[in-house]
Amino acid sequence: MKRAPRPFGLAATSLLALALSSTAALSAVESEDPIKLTLHDWTGQLITTQLMGEVLQKAGYNVDYVQADYIAQFAGLKTGDLDVAMEIWETTGRDAMDEAIATAKVENLGETGMQAIEEWWYPEYMKEKCPGLPNWEALNDCAEVFSTAETAPKGRYLGGPVTWGGYDDERVEALELDYEVVHAGTDAALFAELESAYQRQAPVLLWVYSPHWATAKYKGEWVEFPAYSAECYGDPATGINPDMAYDCGKPRGPIWKVAWSGVKDKWPGAYEAIKAFNVDNDEMAEMIVKVDLDGQTVDAVVAEWIAANEDRWMGWIGQ
Repeated sequence: MKRAPRPFGLAATSLLALALSSTAALSAVESEDPIKLTLHDWTGQLITTQLMGEVLQKAGYNVDYVQADYIAQFAGLKTGDLDVAMEIWETTGRDAMDEAIATAKVENLGETGMQAIEEWWYPEYMKEKCPGLPNWEALNDCAEVFSTAETAPKGRYLGGPVTWGGYDDERVEALELDYEVVHAGTDAALFAELESAYQRQAPVLLWVYSPHWATAKYKGEWVEFPAYSAECYGDPATGINPDMAYDCGKPRGPIWKVAWSGVKDKWPGAYEAIKAFNVDNDEMAEMIVKVDLDGQTVDAVVAEWIAANEDRWMGWIGQ
């Protein structure tokens, strides 16, 4: 049975209302220049950034997504060639963020609501082969257990991509660990290796971060290094190695939002919306699972969140 044609008047009215609402949104924005949001190379950051981008577009702003290196992006944020970075992790990005903010060309727009952990991690089954874990001092006793043909007799630590920072090479040297740091080329390669090792119950020691699906899917623990302090990173005389910095674990803490300092004057409404953005670890982990494990696209996951949280993000844009 054919559906009855929709009355022309109703269709025209709907189109007119849509056009008027779009025009009103565009007229409310302070500049039609695109706000340039940076994209990096891990799923959670892509989701966070696109969520913010979609909300800004709902408010009438133009948005561009720009692929950028996690640490090197600060050069573009200082000049205004890039406008907003939605995830700067306390664990790895604090030094670069503080340096940029000190120039007054970059501004911290507050916490995202997520709390970050990034550290050396091993599957729970490895405690049988290295019973001194999670104490970091057990690592040298188990170096051969964690070794590969390429690193033996040294153990292998699989770090994140070099662009993530993290000072793992410096940590190995400062703590005199009998390990070789091998950097994964991509986020996907890092966790593909974890998946393969876990299925085979094979030795693996690698960089794992949270929020992420890995900590929900796999049982494991982070290595317990000497506690982080700013002095440990900044003063070689501090810590157990009097001659070298980075003789401690990584910091833990918030994931921050940062922006070119000109954003607040050029797009004050967007500036307030970005400051208001907030999601928590559980929400983000659930969305990452949908992309990385369930095979959904970032676009689809973001659209689902936008549809389910309209009252929330409407508050971010003051509506």
